[in-house]
Amino acid sequence: MAFELRFPYGLLVPIFLLQICNAMDTLTPTQSIKDGETLISQDAKFALGFFSPGNSVNRYVGIWYNKLPNQTVVWVANRENPLTDSSGVLTITGDGNLVILDGRLKSLWSTNISISSNSTNAMLLDSGNLILCNGNCDNHTTTLWESFNYPTHAILPGTRLGLNRKTGQNWSLTSWKSLNDPKNGDFSFRLDPEGMPEFYIWKGADRNWRSGIWNNQRLVHAVPDRELEIIFNFSYISNEDETSFTYSVKNDSLITMLDLDGLGVLQQVTWYEESSRWGQFWSAPQDVCDYYAECGPNGLCSASGSPVCDCLRGFEPKSPQNWILRDGSDGCVRRTSLDCGKGDGFLRLEHVKAPDTRKARLDSSLSLNDCENECLNNCSCTAYASADANGWGNGCVIWFGDLIDIKLYPDGGDVIYIRLAASELGMWGCHTGKSLRRKRMLVIAIVIISLVVLLLLSCGCWSRRMRLKMRGLMVMESRRKNLSRTYEPKGSMKGMEFPLFDLGTVVAATENFSDSKKLGEGGFGPVYKGKLFNGQEIAVKRLCRSSGQGTEEFRNEVMLISKLQHRNLVKILGYCIQGEEKMLIYEYMSNKSLDSHIFDQSRRALLDWRKRFDIIVAIARGVLYLHEDSRLRIIHRDLKASNVLLDNEMNPKISDFGMARNFGGNQTQANTRRVVGTYGYMSPEYAMNGLFSVKSDVFSFGVILLEIVSGKKNNYYNDDPSIILIGHAWELWKEGRSLELLDPSIMASSFAENEVLRCIHVGLLCVQESPGDRPTMSAVVFMLGNETTMLQPKKPAFSLRNDLKDKNKSTNGKGSCSINEMSITEVESR
Repeated sequence: MAFELRFPYGLLVPIFLLQICNAMDTLTPTQSIKDGETLISQDAKFALGFFSPGNSVNRYVGIWYNKLPNQTVVWVANRENPLTDSSGVLTITGDGNLVILDGRLKSLWSTNISISSNSTNAMLLDSGNLILCNGNCDNHTTTLWESFNYPTHAILPGTRLGLNRKTGQNWSLTSWKSLNDPKNGDFSFRLDPEGMPEFYIWKGADRNWRSGIWNNQRLVHAVPDRELEIIFNFSYISNEDETSFTYSVKNDSLITMLDLDGLGVLQQVTWYEESSRWGQFWSAPQDVCDYYAECGPNGLCSASGSPVCDCLRGFEPKSPQNWILRDGSDGCVRRTSLDCGKGDGFLRLEHVKAPDTRKARLDSSLSLNDCENECLNNCSCTAYASADANGWGNGCVIWFGDLIDIKLYPDGGDVIYIRLAASELGMWGCHTGKSLRRKRMLVIAIVIISLVVLLLLSCGCWSRRMRLKMRGLMVMESRRKNLSRTYEPKGSMKGMEFPLFDLGTVVAATENFSDSKKLGEGGFGPVYKGKLFNGQEIAVKRLCRSSGQGTEEFRNEVMLISKLQHRNLVKILGYCIQGEEKMLIYEYMSNKSLDSHIFDQSRRALLDWRKRFDIIVAIARGVLYLHEDSRLRIIHRDLKASNVLLDNEMNPKISDFGMARNFGGNQTQANTRRVVGTYGYMSPEYAMNGLFSVKSDVFSFGVILLEIVSGKKNNYYNDDPSIILIGHAWELWKEGRSLELLDPSIMASSFAENEVLRCIHVGLLCVQESPGDRPTMSAVVFMLGNETTMLQPKKPAFSLRNDLKDKNKSTNGKGSCSINEMSITEVESR
């Protein structure tokens, strides 16, 4: 039987139309988009078509970047009604609406607008906006509907977020349910018009993060980095028609979007062409204090504090027991009730994120003084602030009731005035409304009298200081001539062969411990910068009388570090002990401590990946020396970023050996009833049971390593308030997304991806719960320096913030602990 093959010439026309459709940016009523076909914007920047997210088999219509190697979807039409097969069609129906139909012609999604004419066209613009027009879309003047008015999980430059006051529509973002499911997830980002308009990230019906008030330039607490203004233009509109926020880019070639991910993180990401990846410009929340009302009503949250929560002045914890356990969610209550204007006054509070404004009122007609009087005359008023000074507009803002979600910043921020009872007010920084002038006069009088007294005392002080300085110079001159002399002070330090500095020398070098010479302060006491007669700069560590550390730690540090010599250990020059004064004299480290760089927003950018990797390796070699290569076998017991100092070439040196222990040659583990160190860096067996070994230092090193890579403190959490940095690193590792842990300031520059991944791998090996699973420092140094096969890490210890708290409860009150960075002593082991 013969078969005659016939070509279906009748298909030429639809095939031709399909080719036109795929080559065009416009969809007409006579055309449709089937599964596998796409609309491409004029300059091919964006594409529209059917896609399946992740591992899902469901089909959705979406818009994505057309030229990127990995499909990045920025908008989804039928996110709640997916297709289960490839029968879907996007078309324009007879009523002029754009719809998605399944194989049975059932509508799964529609623009759903009333149109008087059915001669509509749809066009995909190079901005990523899909528009529906009455007739020709080229001039955009007949636009009836646009996708920019219905954002899903991300917005592109030009998209609005906010409220259409005419229609009631809230332009908002809603996260995907998961990477495989674009349905509405748990998190949303939208404007709350109550009070002064502010944007919030919501988790269901609960507020999770607050943007703060627009300051005429940007949402300063959402986008704190002013350098972003070089790249972006931010715009805010507030009138009777709408309240909205949008942004644009100053360089049209920049590929960027604002995205709300499934973990509730709002992030501005930008495409880096050279490395073919997305990099994070900024994100929110960034630290524990970014989470809404972390410290409850009338609480003050400081991310660098330990603990992070404190009460406003004049307030005390509502639940003292929970406060001790570092749970400040109940907030604070007034110690002294307000007197309703009869003597009440105000505390000036600077560098803060102003409280939630839902219970606030803006009055554009009031000056700051009028605002103060207005607040005093209203018994419900609890605070006020200048709208002009803070850049919120004209007039002032008055708060009523509890003050919620106040965050403290190192600098910048807002200025507010907190209302307090007269008994809670001091002379400085506070004022009561009607008595302000009288107090100013009193202050002026006190200042004048004080100046006279100081003038009379200055001669005596200057004379005494000169005598001390001359005495110091004489002692140092004598020492210069005989540097090899050995001092044997009396008392508990007798027998210690190490240079002893005279008190007068130290006083002269530090200008009598002048505040201008103070470098910082730790659990031991303050540290001062000094300069000897020969020009050598020194750092003087002065034991504070109120310090929990005493002669034992002082002697321990001198005895140990005097016997250690390594390029990555800080060098001690001598000590001073006279009367109640105990001091250690070190070489001066001009770049201060490691934590002052990696946790500082501006300084961290100075540490590129190459320098960070060199610092990691150098710290590892220093710890290896302590454990295996020195004359003694030393366990540091308090390794942390603040105890790593940086010299003028940014070389790291381990310091603070007051808590260190010397092990015997065959000793592998010891037990102590006196647990000392800093939570967040302490290994579980040491924190809980007082057991320490070289593996305790390995755990601390692992935490430092992850902090250097991420630029975040261990108490930081990126997605879930229950997860700390270690847990966050572990979750990313399990999901194959470890590179996302890298500090965003590095992402924009070149870095060795294999080194980053190797460091994270080593860090997770070091923080495993069982000491036996952790590598030795010799193995750590080898793994950091070589491409080698490494074991897979197990779940780390303390990956959850509640781990330590829960374990502490199991000790039946025999121990105490803190999840924050805090030195502790006298914790009884089980």
